Amino acid sequence: MGSIDSIGPLFEPLRLGALSLKHRVIQAPCTRMRATKESEGIFVPNDLNVEYYSQRASDGVQAAGYPGVPGIFTESQIAGWKRVTDAVHAKGALILCQLWHVGRATTPSLLGGQQPISSSDIPISGDALDGTAYAASPPRPMTMEEIQDLVKEYGAASKRAMEAGFDGVEIHGANGYILDQFLHDNVNKRTDEYGGSIENRSRIILEVIKEVTSAIGADRVGIRLSPYNYFQDTRDSSPNTHWLKVCSSIASLSDESKPIYVHMVEPRFDEVLDEKAKIDSLPSEKPSLDVFRPTLKKGGIALMVNGNFNASNSGSKLLNDGADAVAFGRYFISNPDLPRRLKEGLPLNKYDRSTFYGASLPEKGYTDYPFYSE
Repeated sequence: MGSIDSIGPLFEPLRLGALSLKHRVIQAPCTRMRATKESEGIFVPNDLNVEYYSQRASDGVQAAGYPGVPGIFTESQIAGWKRVTDAVHAKGALILCQLWHVGRATTPSLLGGQQPISSSDIPISGDALDGTAYAASPPRPMTMEEIQDLVKEYGAASKRAMEAGFDGVEIHGANGYILDQFLHDNVNKRTDEYGGSIENRSRIILEVIKEVTSAIGADRVGIRLSPYNYFQDTRDSSPNTHWLKVCSSIASLSDESKPIYVHMVEPRFDEVLDEKAKIDSLPSEKPSLDVFRPTLKKGGIALMVNGNFNASNSGSKLLNDGADAVAFGRYFISNPDLPRRLKEGLPLNKYDRSTFYGASLPEKGYTDYPFYSE
């Protein structure tokens, strides 16, 4: 455990656009797959989702790529999310909606028989959740019209998120999903203005940011990026150079279009490799989120970091000006009262990785982790 002194910076207030945070311990967006199936491809927030987010609220999401993942494109989903946001607000907390389209990370069985779409026709290796090989149904490159329709849909979805009571939205441009499939040069093989150079590959990101900020205001919009991530077969040839240009482009947007924060995943984190193996496997350029911090800071954009943070290393990240806030995934899953435990130096519950993405009993590994008691 870290000392209370080292944790201190986590509990300083932070202003992000229209959002006033009482501390800097952020619950990271996580795929939990616990929503109720209403019909094919439509999953609606339920009582368990209300309890889960309410548990983790202290004075202190998504396309049909996976079963049990609630979207925000039907009236029933908006109503379901409204129950969640009301419960979170009743605890005095804030909640953002992460806008997520999976692109090639799905199969026709989850799309009503439709072919998945992506920047190019390169499938993910391995099998999807339905047991079929991704390569059996490779994605179809999006047309120019489809790209523009997708951009507009992000704006429409952000308006629905606000209708559902969210305090803002986070654009998911990371973890190998649709926008990230345009960014990484091992996936994007287009030859039009959305492929080739990093300026072209990031065009869709900037268009989505402009669309969403225009829809709900820039002071309620953030974006998540993961330059070093290997998830879903994303391996860029030069993440430092390419994402620095992405960050520079974002930081150069007008005040009316500039997001309030960029949320990035540390290079040491990987879903499969351990920390040393991940660092050793990265390109020779020194992998570090510190590369992007000055550019974002100069542009008035906060940096939120995520990836293998704990009580020992999170406070120092802020103290050394490496970030403005720290997002926790696994420890927030297993500790509904994580801010209190960090602040008071209390022991943390261990997480059960086998229940991250669903369980035989939906509440297992979801709402049954205990709060700290003496």
